[in-house]
Formats: sequence, structure tokens, C-alpha cells
Amino acid sequence: MLLSIFKYQSFSLGNNFIFAGMRLGFFIGLLIIISSVLNAQSFLQDQKSNYRVAMAFREKEDSLKLQFWQKGLVWPAKQIYIRSFKYDSQLEVWVRNSNKEQFKLFKTYKVCALSGTLGPKRIEGDYQVPEGFYYINEFKPNSEFLLSLGLNYPNASDELLSDSVKPGGDIYIHGNCITVGCIPIQNGPIEELYVLASIAKSNGTDFIPIHVFPVRYNVPKSVEYFIKLSTGDKIYQKFAINLKEVFDYFEYYKKLPVITINNKGEYVVF
Repeated sequence: MLLSIFKYQSFSLGNNFIFAGMRLGFFIGLLIIISSVLNAQSFLQDQKSNYRVAMAFREKEDSLKLQFWQKGLVWPAKQIYIRSFKYDSQLEVWVRNSNKEQFKLFKTYKVCALSGTLGPKRIEGDYQVPEGFYYINEFKPNSEFLLSLGLNYPNASDELLSDSVKPGGDIYIHGNCITVGCIPIQNGPIEELYVLASIAKSNGTDFIPIHVFPVRYNVPKSVEYFIKLSTGDKIYQKFAINLKEVFDYFEYYKKLPVITINNKGEYVVF
């Protein structure tokens, strides 16, 4: 009898621990969600406290809403994807609102200046615009070029393949039309892009990808130029073909593949 009671009490006690653990897990999860929302709201408030960002929102937000409506897109975009083409001097902005959706093209901006030539950045002072797969790692409202969005160059691939001492850095998408290795798109476009990126981040998107390709691989003139420029450079040709895998995947699925980096600095696409 005592053994039966002991077993029952142990079972009840165990269940209480389980239910308590479930409740604790629920509240911890809830606190994480609340904290994430508050941090996102705080980020946007901090950004808007800057005069330049506040002006960008006042001047561009209503126009962006109208442009989204005209293109049949849902405002605001919770996720954005940016890709740039060096030779073609274009920067595209793609948007969606959940991982289940395909990305849709919102707008193509003109990259108004280019320093260096085709090929990845490999050392400080080479004036090259990086090529590869990056993400926004900095929102810079007090930029020399109105507003700037930083790329996480050097990434893990660059750290393996670039100069180990001075690979370079401080690569941005920014306003104005001056560059020594960045991606300038003029002031009006950077205001729009900065607003879109800020809203996406405030909606919980910490990872905003930026992919930089040498050329549009589906434009014959661009491919011809690449072939002519890279003739004899098998290392660069292999690198560019590696980048093309991601371009082709996105063109087909309108979603991003999983991208990793192996111990040779090569991108591996899944």
C-alpha cells in the first residue's frame, strides 16, 4: 500500500515538475519575443532620432507605400534582399513578408560610379568593389555620403582568400556618386533603401543579404565582357562560376539557397 502511495506521489510530483517546466518554458519564450519586439522598436526609434533618417522617412515613406501599392506588393516589406551587378551598374531590391513566399522585385537602382574593375576585393587600397555574399552589418546615418549601409566585408571567404594583414574594409552602399570601392546609388535612392532596410530590421529581420555579382549572367553582352576580361585567369573564372550558382538558384526559385564556406574559401551552395 505504502509503495503504491509512494509511486502515485512520485508520479504526481513528476507531473508537477513537467507542467512547471512547460510553464517556465512558455514564459521564457514569451519574454524572448517581447524583448525582440522592444529591441526592434528601439532600433527604429534610435534611427529616427537622427535628423537625416527622420527626413528620409518623412520624404520617402509615403512614396514607398504608393510604389508598393502600384506594384501589387504588401507594405511594409518584412524581408528584403539586395543584389548588385558591377558591370551592369545596377542594384536590385527584392521584397517578401515570410519565408514561405517568393521574393518579388521592388526596384532597380542605378549604381552611378564604379572604382576598380571586375574581380573580388583582395587587399586594402585596391579600389575594388567586393564580389560575393554579404549582409548589412551597419546602419550609418552620419555618413559622409548622406546615409550608408555597411557590408560585412571581409566575410569568412575573404578572410581566407584576401591579404591576411590588410584585406581592407569599410564597404558601404551609400548616397552621392563617389567611390573608392563602395556602391554609390545617389541620395534619393539611398534614402529609400535605408528606410526599407530600417523597417525590415524593425520587423525582426536581423539578416539582410547583399549579393554582389560581377555581371548579370543572363545578359549576353555582360557575359561576353566577362569572358573577354577573364581570359587566362582560371582562378577568377572558377570564382565567378561559383557565384553564378547562387544567381541561377535565385533566378529559378526566387528564394535564396543555403550558402556555406569551405576551408578553401569557396562558397558551397545547397
